[in-house]
Amino acid sequence: MTKRTGATLALISAAFLLTISSVSAECPDNPEALGTSRILTANPRTFPMVGRAQYRESLRLNKREVVLTFDNGPSYPYTETILKTLAAECIKATFFALGSNVAEDPEQLRRIAQDGHTIGTQAYNHVSLTSLPVADAKKEIDKGLAALSAALQIDQRATRFFRAPMLQLSPQIARYVVSRGMMVWGIDVDSRDWNDASEEQIVAQTMKGLERFGGGIVAMQDVQPATARALPLLIAELKRQKYRIVHVVPTQSQARVDSKFAPSRNN
Repeated sequence: MTKRTGATLALISAAFLLTISSVSAECPDNPEALGTSRILTANPRTFPMVGRAQYRESLRLNKREVVLTFDNGPSYPYTETILKTLAAECIKATFFALGSNVAEDPEQLRRIAQDGHTIGTQAYNHVSLTSLPVADAKKEIDKGLAALSAALQIDQRATRFFRAPMLQLSPQIARYVVSRGMMVWGIDVDSRDWNDASEEQIVAQTMKGLERFGGGIVAMQDVQPATARALPLLIAELKRQKYRIVHVVPTQSQARVDSKFAPSRNN
């Protein structure tokens, strides 16, 4: 590894793990941008499972606050299109990466980290963990973690957020995830972009769910071309209805980086 590559990976690790207490909603290149209203720090020990569609509680969001999340990527060119849309609006999101896609395109995952988004993990393959023997389900999770860690050159223990493929997770496997110090993410609002939906249907379904709950965690997929096309329309509707974006990051004390890649205190 060259010094330049090592420095780049250190910066990526720092961006991935940084916990920020406040954030400006200003977007210098786009004064009409939706922006990110605040950053919410989440401690997996305090909130081991979130998402009202699956669990008893969700993130402690205020009325009309939204957390955008994307599953099953990275997938070029759709992830790239989504990143450009988010950057233009100064929005930060959470990406739950699939291990096999990360192994195929680690550079795309590094781009997500460089843009300052939170990265979580899924299994290695897009498979229902409830359909597998417990030992195999655990291996799927571990292999997904290993792929993400290799791509970002971070300690596996630094990955604090987990979402199961298709949201299918047995209580036994959920306990395994929590025992590893990770937060299990469900959802509050399903965009249903996986259901051969058009851009207009994705926006309508998402806004219907947000209206029902007054905000919440929105699940989308950065492997769907319709999602990439729908995102600008969704953002426009969020603006119109006065919703605000919240960026969720793991508690800094929970995140451990391999010291080999930790940024120098002198930099």
